[in-house]
Amino acid sequence: MHRGSFASIAVLAQAAGSLAKSVNYDWNITWVIASPDGFTRPVIGINDAWPCPLVEANVGDIVTINVNNKLGNETTGLHFHGINQISTNNMDGAVGVNQCPLPPDYKVQYLFYADAPGTYWYHSHSMGQYPDGLRGPLIIHDPQDPYQDQYDEEVILTMSDWYRDQTPPLIQAMIDPNNTNFAPPIPNSTIVNDGADSHINVEPGKTYRLRLINWSAMFSTFIQFDALDMTVIMIDSSYVKNQTVQNLRISAAQRSDVLITIPSDADRNFPYLVAMDLNQDFADPDPPRPIQFPFNVTGQLVTDAEKSTDGNLTVQKFEPYDDVTFSPHDDEAALGPVTKRWLLNFAYCHDVNGYPRACFNESTYIAQKVPALYSAASLGDNNTRPDAYGPIGAFVVEYGEILEIVVNNNNEAIHPFHLHGHQFQVLARPGSNAGNWSEDVELNALPPRRDTVAVNPKSYAVFRIKADNPGVFLFHCHVEWHVELGLTATLIEAPDRLVNYTIPQDHMDACDALGIPTTGNAAGNVDWDNTDGFVTVPPTVYIGSLYGEAAEAAANATNTTSTTSTTSTASTTSITSTTETT
Repeated sequence: MHRGSFASIAVLAQAAGSLAKSVNYDWNITWVIASPDGFTRPVIGINDAWPCPLVEANVGDIVTINVNNKLGNETTGLHFHGINQISTNNMDGAVGVNQCPLPPDYKVQYLFYADAPGTYWYHSHSMGQYPDGLRGPLIIHDPQDPYQDQYDEEVILTMSDWYRDQTPPLIQAMIDPNNTNFAPPIPNSTIVNDGADSHINVEPGKTYRLRLINWSAMFSTFIQFDALDMTVIMIDSSYVKNQTVQNLRISAAQRSDVLITIPSDADRNFPYLVAMDLNQDFADPDPPRPIQFPFNVTGQLVTDAEKSTDGNLTVQKFEPYDDVTFSPHDDEAALGPVTKRWLLNFAYCHDVNGYPRACFNESTYIAQKVPALYSAASLGDNNTRPDAYGPIGAFVVEYGEILEIVVNNNNEAIHPFHLHGHQFQVLARPGSNAGNWSEDVELNALPPRRDTVAVNPKSYAVFRIKADNPGVFLFHCHVEWHVELGLTATLIEAPDRLVNYTIPQDHMDACDALGIPTTGNAAGNVDWDNTDGFVTVPPTVYIGSLYGEAAEAAANATNTTSTTSTTSTASTTSITSTTETT
C-alpha cells in the first residue's frame, strides 16, 4: 500500500466514528454443482456453496476477505465493483492490472475501507470468469441514510442472464476469424437470485427497500412490480432525490435501490416481471428485427402464502425512466473547469491475424506481463509515460485535475461502460443516433453520479471526475464478452503518488508462483522505453483462467480443432487515447 496506507485507512476509519469496526470473511473459492435454471453444470462458489455469500459492513468499517483458491484448474481474483479503494488500489482485484492471477492453493488477503454507502457487488475480474458464478452482493450500510425513516425492511434482488456452458469455450468460439459479425454467446435463460426463490415475503402496509443488482454477463433487464410504484432513492451507489417510476432498465453491472409500499388493504399477491433485453436497441421505432423479450422471470411479492402465486404480469411496452435525469441528492453541480479530456471512440475491429476484437480509438486492449499498478510503483518519474504500460490504453491524469471522459459509441447496440474507483458525473447521454460528441453539446449542470452508464447506439456520453484517488483504474464495457474482445482502457491517476507503492507480500507470492515479474515496464524491463517482451499481438488461442494441465489441454484441443492461423510478428498499434487540454 502507498507509503504505509494501512495507517491512513485506520485514520479514515477513526474519522468515520467510534462505531467503525473490522469485518472479516474467510473464503475458499471452490467448484460447486448447481442447476439455477433446471440444467446442471459446474459453477464457481465459495466455501462449497452457491449462490455466493453476502458481504455486509457499515460506512467506516475495514473489510477483510481472506481468499484461498481451491479451484484446482483455474486462477482467480476478486474485484469489489463500485468500491473506491481509497488508499488500497492494490485491492481492486482486476487481474493483470492491480494484481497477478491467484493460482490454485495460494491465498491472498483483500482489505479495504468502506468509505461510501451503497449497493455494490463483488465478482471475479479474471478472464471471463464471473459468468461461471463467482459473484455476490456487497452492501455498505449508512447510519446517516437520508431515507432510513421511509422504509421498514431491506431485500436484495439479483438478476442475470445465464449460460449452461462454461465460459472458456464460449469465448473461444467468439474470438474466431469465422465470427465475422462479432457475435457474442447468447444465454439460455434469465435467472433471479442466481436460481434461488424468486418469491419475496412482504406484509401489507409496509415499505421495502429493494436493492436491485444486475450482474449479467451481457444483457440488461427490465423490471416492473405489478402496478406498484417504485421510488428510486439510489443509482449504483449514489443517492438521488426520490423519483417515482413504473419500470426500470438496469444494465449489466448497474444497481438501483427502490422503495415499494405494499397497500395496507392488500388481499392478494403481487407479481413482478424481470425481462431480459436481448434487443440491440429496445427503443428503436424501426428495428431491423422485431423487438422481443424471449427470456423472463415472473416472481411474486407474497402477502399471503395461502393465496395464489400463479399470477403473471404482462407489459405491453417498456418505457423505462431515463436514468440520466435523476437529480443528485446532495445537489453537487457539474465539476469544472475541465483540465483534461479523454476521448474514446468505440467500434469493433480486427487484430493483425484477422480475429474479431473491440477497439477504443482503433486499438484493442492487450494484457501485458506486469500488472500496470506494479509498473507505476516501480518506474519512478517515468511512470507518467503511457507507452511504458504497453498497449493497454494507458491515459495519465495528474492529481486534482478535472477529467472529462467522452465515449462515442459507433455501434448499433447499447453498451454499458464502467469506471473503477469512481462514481462519475453523467453530464450527457442522449438517445440513439445522436451522432458523435461535439464541444457545443448541452450538458447537465446538476448531473447524477454512478459508476456504470449505458451508452446508446450511434451516440455518445460525457462523464466527469476529479482525479483525487491515486491508482490504476480500468474503464471498460461491462459486457464480459466485450471485455474479452478488448474493449478496455486504463486510467493512470496521480502517478506521482504511486511511486514506491508497496504491494503486500501475499500478492507478490502469487506473482512469483506464476513467474510474473513485479517491477519495470509492461515486460518487466528496467528502462521504461525498452519494448522487448511487450505483448503486441493478442493470442489466437483463448483459455481464460484455466491453469496448469487444464490450460495445456484446452490449448492443445483448440489448436487441433481450429483453423490454422498465421501469427504475425508485427506489432499492433498501441492504444492511443486522444488528449485535449483545455
